[in-house]
Amino acid sequence: MAIQLSRARLLKRGAAALLILGLAPGTAVAAARRAPAALSASARNAGRRYAGDRALFATVSPGIPGRDVAAIGFRLPRPASIRVEAVQTALRTGRVVWETNARLGRGDHVVNWAPDLGTAVGSYVMRLTVADRAGRRTVLGARRPSSVGQQKAPVVRVLGIEAAFLRRSYLPGEPMELRITADAPALSLQFLRCGAETVSTERHDELAGAPKGEPVPIDWTGKRSGPVTITVQCGGWPPGVYAAQLTAADGRTGFAPFVLRAAETELRRQLVVMPTNTWQAYNFYDRDGDGWGDTWYAGGSPPVDLARPYRDRGVPPRFKTYDRAFLRWLARTGRTPDFAADDDLETFATGDDLRARYDLVVFPGHSEYMTTHAYDVIERYRDLGGRLVFLSANNFFWKVESDGSTLRRVKLWREVGRPEARLLGVQYRANDDGRRQGSYTVVAAEAAPWLFDKTGLVTGSTFGEAVGGYGIEIDMATPDSPPGTIVLARVVDLFGPGLSGEMTYYETEAGARVFSAGTLDFGGSSTFWPTSRLLTNLWNHMLADVIPPPTEPAAPPSGG
Repeated sequence: MAIQLSRARLLKRGAAALLILGLAPGTAVAAARRAPAALSASARNAGRRYAGDRALFATVSPGIPGRDVAAIGFRLPRPASIRVEAVQTALRTGRVVWETNARLGRGDHVVNWAPDLGTAVGSYVMRLTVADRAGRRTVLGARRPSSVGQQKAPVVRVLGIEAAFLRRSYLPGEPMELRITADAPALSLQFLRCGAETVSTERHDELAGAPKGEPVPIDWTGKRSGPVTITVQCGGWPPGVYAAQLTAADGRTGFAPFVLRAAETELRRQLVVMPTNTWQAYNFYDRDGDGWGDTWYAGGSPPVDLARPYRDRGVPPRFKTYDRAFLRWLARTGRTPDFAADDDLETFATGDDLRARYDLVVFPGHSEYMTTHAYDVIERYRDLGGRLVFLSANNFFWKVESDGSTLRRVKLWREVGRPEARLLGVQYRANDDGRRQGSYTVVAAEAAPWLFDKTGLVTGSTFGEAVGGYGIEIDMATPDSPPGTIVLARVVDLFGPGLSGEMTYYETEAGARVFSAGTLDFGGSSTFWPTSRLLTNLWNHMLADVIPPPTEPAAPPSGG
């Protein structure tokens, strides 16, 4: 027989429930003898299905009549108590947003889940626990399956408006392919310039920005059941980070960020490289539908798809914490450097070409994943006297391979004989996921008076208290750091004796100047005092006394 249980109820929990790790003990045969089983589990939209739905994967759209209920089916070979939980998987824990419990008899059963409008978009493992009167249990969905073919637990995707550009960067006026999935009769598209907004947002799943151009209405009739790719075009706007904001009449919103590079006719001597590889590496969007993000941080080593939508309504992971403030600092101070995505570095044949075009290259975010070619280009650029700024930590840590559409993680750069400290002056040492934060103590103001000018900071001063301190991940100088590397400030003993975040600077005879912040979230305080002044001093110093490049300017990147 089939039964229908109550509609969704959100759990009133202050902390995320820990994800159960592992199935019942013993082999599958032994477990079957000891614990009850749920057979033939399934998921389907209780109304009309969406493209891509299958036996164990169903899509629902909250608020869309006839498509807002997921039906979770299963068969019990004997009477048992069951619990069904909707679990949004994450880095080390899972967040349970709904559950229902019942005592059921032998036979076929259906449990309905109708997520409300406040349910976060994305995939949910419908974790099914079956227990007999003796308390013996079987759990489906306790861990990530080794492959989609091994999936046992149903998965439900809560659909909002999903959108992603097929490339990470574009030139002004260039046709841009935008893939959208939305169950709405019509959409409105508004371009935003991120960082130039006058009113910001405190939501982690929202991109704020100054509107560019007029809203564009899009008829979505006949396109509501699956992904559709359209072509759009932006205007002749300044380089930067932009987003397409897509909105339905009922208020549902999604974002598709992209990097806009300088027009080929413009010559800008400064370049900002956004950490687009890292954004996708930490993106928990579940494209294969097994309920777990297609990321190395959800278990396993899946290839990372660079053209996926970002799970949280299209917003890159930790964008608000790590990336937004630097963009706002640029806008407030009137600086308009060129911008690039990580994979735009692949378009420079050598570091000579990069050096011919730019005097300063800034990595404002967490640029953890670099290909061999990108590493070679930046190292050669430094050797030719290019100036480098790293405003985060744990940069150039992993060697990755890319075919232009996916990333594969290979090894740590230090494990293949190229420790990142040789380039950055520091390298990754430790992290604690942000449990402890600390202030910098200036230890060598006299070695770089230009950096601390007009800040009031002297040796022994501390800063960072206004933002709650710095940390999360820290870098330190090593014996591989270039000769003359100076530690300017430390977050002293943040993770224990001798484990300090170190801010460093070094110069080379060729004219290179390299600054590294040494903590993951330093760039996230770019609009706060004294960081804003430190950045102004740093920017000006990096552009002073530039030794002319050895070659004529090369062509700009051709695309990402």
